[in-house]
Amino acid sequence: MDSVDLNVLRSVLEWRRAGQRVVLFTVVQTWGTAPRPPGAMLALREDGVVIGSVSGGCVEDDLIARLHDGRIPADGPPVQLITYGVTREEAARFGLPCGGTLRLTEERVGDPQWISDLLERCEAHEIVARELTIATGSVSLVPASKSDALVFDGETLRAIYGPRWRLLLIGAGQLSRYVAEMARLLDFEVLICDPRKEFVYGWEEQHGRFVTGMPDEAVLSIQTDERTAIVALTHDPRLDDMALLTALDSKAFYVGALGSRVNSQKRRDNLAQLGLSAQAIERLHGPIGLHIGSHTPAEIALSLLAEIVAIKNGIELRQKKPL
Repeated sequence: MDSVDLNVLRSVLEWRRAGQRVVLFTVVQTWGTAPRPPGAMLALREDGVVIGSVSGGCVEDDLIARLHDGRIPADGPPVQLITYGVTREEAARFGLPCGGTLRLTEERVGDPQWISDLLERCEAHEIVARELTIATGSVSLVPASKSDALVFDGETLRAIYGPRWRLLLIGAGQLSRYVAEMARLLDFEVLICDPRKEFVYGWEEQHGRFVTGMPDEAVLSIQTDERTAIVALTHDPRLDDMALLTALDSKAFYVGALGSRVNSQKRRDNLAQLGLSAQAIERLHGPIGLHIGSHTPAEIALSLLAEIVAIKNGIELRQKKPL
């Protein structure tokens, strides 16, 4: 799940623990073109404060209006269904493109313990299914797999929640700072490893967490999975190649290293001499990033993250990169 949705749940947990009433809305079905996919969430506090999103904005306004005009009574059913955009006129009114329609669950949050448990499992990089019974509002958490998807049959909502996407940066230099800032905006959890103490200064204001140890140790310690990208940015083969030897044999969905085409080929030759298999070396992205004529650190960071996001989203890249 996106960290946006995790933040919704964190807020719901905080509000409920403070004794405030909260209604949680979840997109369960869409027809046509919808602004947010099934699973997107919005939480509405008793005073009208909201976090999250289920549409482009107009539906959110109506949900708040439902609270203020009494359409969400405090003693109402634990869960009910709401549909927006049944007619083309209504879709236009609520800003749904192309006559789109979306259905939401309107769920009064009671005991928030399931939220605490779910967040703990996500932090532990577990994939979890939340099963919500519409008739009673009861919630259960069960293990799920990465291939599972949201299912709604009219009686039970089975929504999938999992760990955030992660980006491990080897090197804490200037380029890494730009990459870290952009990655944070793209909802990546940013991890940094750099045993060179001279490069640590200034990162206390950045959004990233340092992983101790040498680069190969860092790759192992974070328990790399299919939601992890690893990029070596030190330009020092003594550090970069240590990380790559471990990362290329891991489950990381993206492994890249900074360098020109010529230097990238030298790196591949060196990794082969160090005993890495041809199949593992084939996974290495280098030069990193999409070719956009980038020269500055910010442009290189943009190019790199565009490539990572494309691969994360299942886009096949065939673009050739220059020397």
